[in-house]
Amino acid sequence: MRITCRVIGSLFNRQPQDPLLVPLFTLLREGKLQAQWPLEQDELLTRLQQNSDPQALAADYNALFVGSDCKVSPYASQWPEGKTEPEVRAFLTSRGMPLSDAPADHFGVLLLAASWLEDQSAEDESSAQLALFEGYLLPWCGTFLGKVEAHATTAFYRTLAALSREAIQAMYNELLDSTDSQQDA
Repeated sequence: MRITCRVIGSLFNRQPQDPLLVPLFTLLREGKLQAQWPLEQDELLTRLQQNSDPQALAADYNALFVGSDCKVSPYASQWPEGKTEPEVRAFLTSRGMPLSDAPADHFGVLLLAASWLEDQSAEDESSAQLALFEGYLLPWCGTFLGKVEAHATTAFYRTLAALSREAIQAMYNELLDSTDSQQDA
């Protein structure tokens, strides 16, 4: 789950031409991400690979997610079903996650937070991740990803939205299974 959250979170959280994404786009373009991807999403990953030129994606990213007139706000607080930024920040801070001054309710930040929670491997990591998914991500991410698919002008972001929807559902199901098996133990 860790790599899935990191990859998707980073692709939503950063401009495509961000230097920190260069290694990720290199893995994508060379088709090497599939070997490390834990989910059966080869077709979607191939579509991402075929459309992964960061320079070509910059305009779409900016139109979709950046500024007050963006087409699709990546912030939970901008969605009726989403939590406010202070609520999200308080939850993540209570789990010990170090946060910058950037808004904590960004879709990408929430996925990176899920990865961070998994890395902490506390005894209650699954319940913390489950709380993150159920309280802060799932209520609004379906609507958000649908709008990304509808408004994206590049195949990359349409595909990333579809891949994200499937991955988030698979990770959520995995979390439910792991918390059920912990309760059965």
